[in-house]
Amino acid sequence: MGWEEELFGYLDDLEGQAAALYDAERAPELADRSRAEYQQVTLASRLMASVDREVTLEVVGVGAVSGELARVATGWCLLRGAGQDWVVRLDAVAAVHGGAERALPEVAWPPVARLGLTAALRRLADSAEPCSLRLVDGRSHDGVLLRVGADFVEVATGDAGRVLLVAFGLLAAVQSRRA
Repeated sequence: MGWEEELFGYLDDLEGQAAALYDAERAPELADRSRAEYQQVTLASRLMASVDREVTLEVVGVGAVSGELARVATGWCLLRGAGQDWVVRLDAVAAVHGGAERALPEVAWPPVARLGLTAALRRLADSAEPCSLRLVDGRSHDGVLLRVGADFVEVATGDAGRVLLVAFGLLAAVQSRRA
């Protein structure tokens, strides 16, 4: 073996050692960056990646609700179960079982996903379907949604045409039954 081959072997070995040292020094920095980036991931973006999957949501004041995650939008999601739909406020979701391991950033969401809770509730009001409004404290109100305000919904209950105003802040989910 000539001196040139020996020199190149020695230089290759030094280069390998330098690359290993560089990787060892960068590993903690990359881990920190990864953690910092993950801090930007929202529950909504994880749920958006879970659309069309069977999930179970633990909803405050309601309990476990299971079904196919049909839609996720700003502040709410739609879960389709056996004969019923659930419009769930994301602020009332305590835990998610069966969600995707990845996330879909908001910039990649379809335009309809930018519609807020009021849009979903207006659709229910337009359909005049009987609903059950579930509150975060465990109470519920059955009736038909009439109108949707900026931060509340009007519900006609079965009590002689009584109209009830329910604040969004205490609303956990709305359960409607499909025909």
